[in-house]
Amino acid sequence: MSVTEIIILAITGIAAGFLSGLLGIGGGIIVVPVLVFFLGLTQHQAQGTSLFFMVFPVGLFAVMNYYKAGHVNIRYGLILVAAFIIGSILGSVTSIGIPDHVLRRIFGLIFFIVGAKMFFFK
Repeated sequence: MSVTEIIILAITGIAAGFLSGLLGIGGGIIVVPVLVFFLGLTQHQAQGTSLFFMVFPVGLFAVMNYYKAGHVNIRYGLILVAAFIIGSILGSVTSIGIPDHVLRRIFGLIFFIVGAKMFFFK
């Protein structure tokens, strides 16, 4: 694993954790596109790896199926776990000071951008 990959994974994990704490969204909405578009994982691998780092709170049985099929990158998942913890703390602390109507706009904008990127680009 290269230093660049580690940096991308750490930034992605922090961003996903931050947005999870800030907006109450799952980290996969950020992590899956980054793993596909920036790190070259297949959609299945990205989903499996995303589930891996969220395994304890949500997806133990789902990640087992992805793992058996060879679609989990454990090294990426471990880095994302550590970074996600940091980001979720920062996001939840930040969220407290942001008005509700601003949070709603941020939430909608992020979903729109990610959705458009996934819909219109390969």
